[in-house]
Amino acid sequence: MRWRRGWRLRRGLRRMTAGHGVGIGWRPEISGFVAGLPGLRFVEVVAESLPPTGPAPAALADLRARDVAVVPHGVRLSLGGAEPVDPARVAHLAHAAAVVDAPLVSEHIAFVRAGDVEAGHLLPLPRSREAVAAVVANVRRTQAELPVPIALEPIAAIFDWPDDELTEAQFITEILDRTGALLLLDIANVYANARNRGTDPVDLLDRLPLDRVAYVHVAGGAEHAGVYHDTHTDPIPAEVLDLIGELCARHRPPALLLERDGNYPAGDVLRAELDAIAAASGYPTVT
Repeated sequence: MRWRRGWRLRRGLRRMTAGHGVGIGWRPEISGFVAGLPGLRFVEVVAESLPPTGPAPAALADLRARDVAVVPHGVRLSLGGAEPVDPARVAHLAHAAAVVDAPLVSEHIAFVRAGDVEAGHLLPLPRSREAVAAVVANVRRTQAELPVPIALEPIAAIFDWPDDELTEAQFITEILDRTGALLLLDIANVYANARNRGTDPVDLLDRLPLDRVAYVHVAGGAEHAGVYHDTHTDPIPAEVLDLIGELCARHRPPALLLERDGNYPAGDVLRAELDAIAAASGYPTVT
């Protein structure tokens, strides 16, 4: 099992580093725009938006025919939940990976349900050893059914649980070490959490295992009542673009992806955001 997992991990990383650079989250509302990007090599699709059986949507099949990598991004597994992950949801993620020939899949270090109650939102975990054990157990259950490696994304949160036993970097690193998973680093989440905590985001970058980054999310946000929210519907702040430069100075990630989930601007605005990410990271533009 360890040998097979290691082989899949190395294969997934090789495919992610094969010139993917800057990408964008594929959404049906902007599928035409995405299809028209001449230099595009990499997209991400919400895994739960794909059918649990049968082929991928034609638009994604067309991208694969152009050799654009497609990464399914799960939002409903609840890896941090106290209950074991739902086998049907894991099977859905595995099917998504297979039908788009994904180099890897990704999910969140978070929980979204407890018992039969659905939160409808990604919720932060207490940074405790008990929570680490719960995440590790669920990640391992998931890995056993996946045909490809998994990357784990720490979420943005507007609060921390009291009496945390671990720092954020310790919490993330221990989960990655015990599962062998990759890291999906959301640089906008790093900025949001640091801003709301009054801490330095660069300090967190310096404490994370950046050599395990599979790819990076970049998104916009907005402040409301003194709290910064990672909205995915607002422009990327200049501070987040600066943080990309700090990240790349330490360890250049294989790929960076623009996330937009609603309030989609005109195509020229999306192109400008993609170009800004390319400029901050040193990768070629896709526009």
